[in-house]
Amino acid sequence: MSKINTVIFDMDGTVLNTLDDLTTSVNYTMEKFGFPQRTLDEYRRAFGSGIRKTIELTVPEGTSQDVIDEMVPVFKEYYDVHCLDKTGPYAGIIELMRELKKRGYKMAIVSNKIDSAVKELNQKFFSEVVEVAIGEQDGIKRKPAPDMVVKAMDELGSSAEEAVYIGDSEVDFATAKNSNLPCISVLWGFRDKAYLEEIGASIFAEEPDNILEILTQLSSKKVRAQLQD
Repeated sequence: MSKINTVIFDMDGTVLNTLDDLTTSVNYTMEKFGFPQRTLDEYRRAFGSGIRKTIELTVPEGTSQDVIDEMVPVFKEYYDVHCLDKTGPYAGIIELMRELKKRGYKMAIVSNKIDSAVKELNQKFFSEVVEVAIGEQDGIKRKPAPDMVVKAMDELGSSAEEAVYIGDSEVDFATAKNSNLPCISVLWGFRDKAYLEEIGASIFAEEPDNILEILTQLSSKKVRAQLQD
Protein backbone atom coordinates (compact mmCIF):
# COMPACT_ATOMS: atom_id res chain seq x y z
CA MET A 1 0.00 0.00 0.00
CA SER A 2 1.36 3.42 -0.98
CA LYS A 3 1.99 5.97 1.73
CA ILE A 4 -0.34 8.98 1.71
CA ASN A 5 1.76 12.00 0.79
CA THR A 6 -0.68 14.23 -1.11
CA VAL A 7 -3.65 16.32 0.06
CA ILE A 8 -6.13 17.80 -2.42
CA PHE A 9 -8.24 20.56 -0.88
CA ASP A 10 -11.48 22.11 -2.06
CA MET A 11 -11.39 25.91 -1.71
CA ASP A 12 -14.72 27.55 -0.79
CA GLY A 13 -15.99 26.29 2.56
CA THR A 14 -12.89 24.16 3.14
CA VAL A 15 -9.81 26.37 3.30
CA LEU A 16 -11.39 29.78 2.65
CA ASN A 17 -14.52 31.39 4.05
CA THR A 18 -15.76 33.03 0.85
CA LEU A 19 -19.46 33.24 1.67
CA ASP A 20 -19.63 37.00 2.23
CA ASP A 21 -17.87 37.95 -1.00
CA LEU A 22 -19.76 35.36 -3.05
CA THR A 23 -23.09 36.53 -1.62
CA THR A 24 -22.31 40.19 -2.30
CA SER A 25 -21.23 39.40 -5.86
CA VAL A 26 -24.30 37.32 -6.69
CA ASN A 27 -26.58 39.95 -5.16
CA TYR A 28 -24.87 42.63 -7.24
CA THR A 29 -25.60 40.54 -10.33
CA MET A 30 -29.21 39.94 -9.28
CA GLU A 31 -29.74 43.66 -8.75
CA LYS A 32 -28.28 44.48 -12.17
CA PHE A 33 -30.92 42.24 -13.77
CA GLY A 34 -33.80 43.39 -11.60
CA PHE A 35 -34.07 40.16 -9.60
CA PRO A 36 -34.57 39.93 -5.82
CA GLN A 37 -31.48 39.63 -3.65
CA ARG A 38 -31.06 36.81 -1.14
CA THR A 39 -29.39 36.28 2.24
CA LEU A 40 -26.11 34.50 2.88
CA ASP A 41 -27.93 31.50 4.38
CA GLU A 42 -30.21 31.25 1.35
CA TYR A 43 -27.18 31.11 -0.93
CA ARG A 44 -25.17 28.71 1.25
CA ARG A 45 -26.45 25.49 -0.32
CA ALA A 46 -26.42 26.95 -3.82
CA PHE A 47 -22.63 27.32 -3.87
CA GLY A 48 -20.32 24.46 -4.81
CA SER A 49 -21.06 23.54 -8.43
CA GLY A 50 -19.81 26.69 -10.12
CA ILE A 51 -21.33 30.12 -10.43
CA ARG A 52 -23.62 29.31 -13.35
CA LYS A 53 -25.32 26.60 -11.28
CA THR A 54 -25.61 29.00 -8.34
CA ILE A 55 -27.33 31.56 -10.54
CA GLU A 56 -29.64 28.92 -12.03
CA LEU A 57 -30.68 27.87 -8.53
CA THR A 58 -31.40 31.40 -7.31
CA VAL A 59 -32.94 33.35 -10.20
CA PRO A 60 -36.76 33.53 -10.38
CA GLU A 61 -38.41 30.46 -11.85
CA GLY A 62 -38.76 30.71 -15.61
CA THR A 63 -35.65 32.82 -16.18
CA SER A 64 -34.27 31.97 -19.62
CA GLN A 65 -30.87 30.44 -20.25
CA ASP A 66 -30.07 33.44 -22.45
CA VAL A 67 -30.48 35.76 -19.46
CA ILE A 68 -28.34 33.46 -17.30
CA ASP A 69 -25.71 33.54 -20.06
CA GLU A 70 -25.64 37.33 -19.68
CA MET A 71 -25.48 37.18 -15.88
CA VAL A 72 -22.42 34.94 -15.56
CA PRO A 73 -19.87 37.42 -17.00
CA VAL A 74 -21.39 40.24 -14.92
CA PHE A 75 -20.76 38.17 -11.80
CA LYS A 76 -17.23 37.24 -12.92
CA GLU A 77 -16.24 40.83 -13.62
CA TYR A 78 -17.50 42.01 -10.22
CA TYR A 79 -16.14 39.05 -8.26
CA ASP A 80 -12.68 39.35 -9.82
CA VAL A 81 -12.48 42.82 -8.26
CA HIS A 82 -14.14 41.99 -4.93
CA CYS A 83 -13.05 38.40 -4.19
CA LEU A 84 -10.73 39.59 -1.40
CA ASP A 85 -13.01 42.09 0.33
CA LYS A 86 -13.93 39.81 3.26
CA THR A 87 -12.53 36.42 2.26
CA GLY A 88 -9.92 34.75 4.44
CA PRO A 89 -8.70 31.34 5.63
CA TYR A 90 -10.66 29.50 8.30
CA ALA A 91 -9.03 29.49 11.73
CA GLY A 92 -6.28 26.87 11.91
CA ILE A 93 -6.01 26.22 8.16
CA ILE A 94 -2.70 28.01 7.59
CA GLU A 95 -1.20 26.26 10.61
CA LEU A 96 -2.46 22.91 9.31
CA MET A 97 -0.94 23.47 5.89
CA ARG A 98 2.39 24.52 7.36
CA GLU A 99 2.49 21.38 9.47
CA LEU A 100 1.58 19.22 6.48
CA LYS A 101 4.38 20.80 4.46
CA LYS A 102 6.77 20.27 7.34
CA ARG A 103 5.81 16.59 7.36
CA GLY A 104 6.48 16.31 3.62
CA TYR A 105 2.97 16.35 2.20
CA LYS A 106 2.32 17.80 -1.26
CA MET A 107 -0.79 19.99 -1.52
CA ALA A 108 -3.16 21.28 -4.19
CA ILE A 109 -6.42 23.21 -4.30
CA VAL A 110 -9.14 22.38 -6.83
CA SER A 111 -12.29 24.49 -7.14
CA ASN A 112 -15.26 25.13 -9.41
CA LYS A 113 -14.53 28.81 -8.85
CA ILE A 114 -13.18 30.79 -11.81
CA ASP A 115 -9.54 29.80 -12.43
CA SER A 116 -8.26 33.39 -12.26
CA ALA A 117 -9.85 33.84 -8.83
CA VAL A 118 -8.56 30.47 -7.57
CA LYS A 119 -5.01 31.36 -8.55
CA GLU A 120 -5.28 34.89 -7.10
CA LEU A 121 -6.65 33.61 -3.79
CA ASN A 122 -4.05 30.86 -3.59
CA GLN A 123 -1.28 33.37 -4.28
CA LYS A 124 -2.67 35.68 -1.62
CA PHE A 125 -3.11 33.14 1.18
CA PHE A 126 -1.38 29.82 0.48
CA SER A 127 1.49 30.33 -1.96
CA GLU A 128 4.10 29.35 0.64
CA VAL A 129 2.58 25.88 1.08
CA VAL A 130 0.25 24.98 -1.83
CA GLU A 131 2.04 24.06 -5.05
CA VAL A 132 -0.92 23.71 -7.43
CA ALA A 133 -4.24 25.61 -7.69
CA ILE A 134 -6.80 24.75 -10.36
CA GLY A 135 -10.15 26.40 -11.07
CA GLU A 136 -12.83 26.41 -13.74
CA GLN A 137 -11.26 26.74 -17.19
CA ASP A 138 -11.86 25.72 -20.78
CA GLY A 139 -10.96 22.15 -21.66
CA ILE A 140 -11.33 20.63 -18.19
CA LYS A 141 -14.56 19.31 -16.68
CA ARG A 142 -15.71 20.82 -13.41
CA LYS A 143 -16.19 18.86 -10.21
CA PRO A 144 -17.64 16.34 -9.48
CA ALA A 145 -15.86 15.05 -12.58
CA PRO A 146 -12.39 13.85 -11.56
CA ASP A 147 -10.54 15.90 -14.20
CA MET A 148 -9.37 18.73 -11.92
CA VAL A 149 -8.14 16.29 -9.29
CA VAL A 150 -6.34 14.16 -11.89
CA LYS A 151 -4.70 17.29 -13.33
CA ALA A 152 -3.61 18.37 -9.84
CA MET A 153 -2.12 14.95 -9.08
CA ASP A 154 -0.32 14.93 -12.43
CA GLU A 155 1.21 18.35 -11.70
CA LEU A 156 2.26 17.20 -8.24
CA GLY A 157 3.65 13.92 -9.53
CA SER A 158 1.27 11.93 -7.32
CA SER A 159 -1.08 8.98 -7.82
CA ALA A 160 -4.53 8.22 -6.43
CA GLU A 161 -3.00 5.63 -4.10
CA GLU A 162 -0.98 8.41 -2.46
CA ALA A 163 -3.70 11.07 -2.17
CA VAL A 164 -6.68 12.10 -0.07
CA TYR A 165 -9.38 14.66 -0.85
CA ILE A 166 -10.75 17.19 1.65
CA GLY A 167 -13.97 19.14 1.09
CA ASP A 168 -17.18 20.38 2.64
CA SER A 169 -20.03 19.49 0.27
CA GLU A 170 -21.84 16.80 -1.68
CA VAL A 171 -19.93 17.94 -4.77
CA ASP A 172 -16.66 17.26 -2.96
CA PHE A 173 -17.81 13.87 -1.73
CA ALA A 174 -18.77 12.89 -5.30
CA THR A 175 -15.51 14.31 -6.66
CA ALA A 176 -13.48 12.18 -4.27
CA LYS A 177 -15.47 9.08 -5.17
CA ASN A 178 -15.10 9.74 -8.90
CA SER A 179 -11.36 10.23 -8.40
CA ASN A 180 -10.99 7.02 -6.35
CA LEU A 181 -9.78 9.00 -3.34
CA PRO A 182 -10.76 8.83 0.31
CA CYS A 183 -12.82 11.87 1.33
CA ILE A 184 -12.53 13.80 4.58
CA SER A 185 -15.58 16.07 5.02
CA VAL A 186 -15.04 19.23 7.07
CA LEU A 187 -17.81 20.59 9.29
CA TRP A 188 -16.93 24.29 9.31
CA GLY A 189 -18.00 24.89 5.70
CA PHE A 190 -21.16 25.33 3.62
CA ARG A 191 -22.94 22.08 4.65
CA ASP A 192 -23.88 20.60 8.03
CA LYS A 193 -23.09 17.11 9.31
CA ALA A 194 -26.63 15.78 9.03
CA TYR A 195 -26.77 16.67 5.35
CA LEU A 196 -23.34 15.21 4.66
CA GLU A 197 -24.30 11.97 6.39
CA GLU A 198 -27.41 11.79 4.22
CA ILE A 199 -25.31 11.81 1.06
CA GLY A 200 -22.94 9.13 2.38
CA ALA A 201 -20.04 10.95 4.03
CA SER A 202 -18.64 9.11 7.03
CA ILE A 203 -15.26 10.65 7.92
CA PHE A 204 -15.48 14.11 9.45
CA ALA A 205 -13.12 16.80 10.69
CA GLU A 206 -14.64 19.19 13.19
CA GLU A 207 -11.55 21.40 13.14
CA PRO A 208 -8.34 21.50 11.10
CA ASP A 209 -6.29 19.71 13.77
CA ASN A 210 -8.47 16.61 13.26
CA ILE A 211 -7.09 16.27 9.73
CA LEU A 212 -3.60 15.49 11.03
CA GLU A 213 -5.03 12.67 13.13
CA ILE A 214 -6.99 11.24 10.21
CA LEU A 215 -4.01 11.38 7.87
CA THR A 216 -1.93 9.55 10.46
CA GLN A 217 -4.59 6.85 10.62
CA LEU A 218 -4.39 6.49 6.84
CA SER A 219 -1.21 4.49 7.37
CA SER A 220 -3.59 1.76 8.48
CA LYS A 221 -4.90 -0.30 5.57
CA LYS A 222 -8.15 -0.93 7.44
CA VAL A 223 -8.81 2.78 7.97
CA ARG A 224 -8.02 3.61 4.35
CA ALA A 225 -10.50 0.96 3.20
CA GLN A 226 -13.12 2.52 5.48
CA LEU A 227 -12.52 5.95 3.99
CA GLN A 228 -13.00 4.64 0.46
CA ASP A 229 -16.23 2.74 1.17
